Amino acid sequence: MKKKFKLGVIGAGFMSNAIVSGVISSGVLSAEQIIVSDISETAIDKIHRKGVTVTMDNLYLTDNAEFVMFAVKPQTITSVLKEIKNTTCKKFISIMAGIKKDKIKKELDDISVARCMPNTPCSIGYGAIAIDLSDYENESDRDFIKNIFKSLAVLVEVPEDKLNAVTGISGSSPAYFYLFLKCIIDSGIKHGLTENEAKTLAVNTMIGSGHMVLKNSDKSLDERINAVCSKGGTTIEAVKIFNELDLAEITEKAVDACIKRSFELENL
Repeated sequence: MKKKFKLGVIGAGFMSNAIVSGVISSGVLSAEQIIVSDISETAIDKIHRKGVTVTMDNLYLTDNAEFVMFAVKPQTITSVLKEIKNTTCKKFISIMAGIKKDKIKKELDDISVARCMPNTPCSIGYGAIAIDLSDYENESDRDFIKNIFKSLAVLVEVPEDKLNAVTGISGSSPAYFYLFLKCIIDSGIKHGLTENEAKTLAVNTMIGSGHMVLKNSDKSLDERINAVCSKGGTTIEAVKIFNELDLAEITEKAVDACIKRSFELENL
């Protein structure tokens, strides 16, 4: 039976708004093909301005959408699944960190779940998304799901058992980059630059460095570091400090802590 909506999204938070905006602006779906639910009237009102249908009834949403996306906090999924236990929907997508497909499939009978990990730069058409599509064999279904996320960012297919690592590497790393940028900007201000001067220089250098890595994959990162670190020059003195303080170990411990928390969320 044909459903009234192609995509239903449970949750109207930041990522939900980004995804809805992306699929509409790219032409993957029209606003009329989307329904979104949330428990917050404020959130509902905001996303309704995009032209989508809104509801506070999750079971109505799932029964009337061909694909349903879970865009809620992991801690709330148990109550959401209880609400929709008798739904007729069979095709699901999850963007929740740490919630395995089996947890969803245990509560809902005979369903398929695509699980993915987006990041916040997706909201402006950049960033990266990793996705597990192993439940879906139908090529049309796979293409539809991939097109949703390709409208937002670069897409990488991975098996589900790699998604916790993805959370630590791309899902959470915007915060790491912002933190490092803040430190560089603060150092610039300390040495006499205005905040705007330091921010403009640091941010655009970061963007340019990323593009150099992507567009010239023949060079390793070590080669790129060495190319900037002229012997007896200035950069090498900064890199010496990073190495002495063991930036590699600090970064590894930080990523490990993030991934550990992802595994903990699986057991909530």
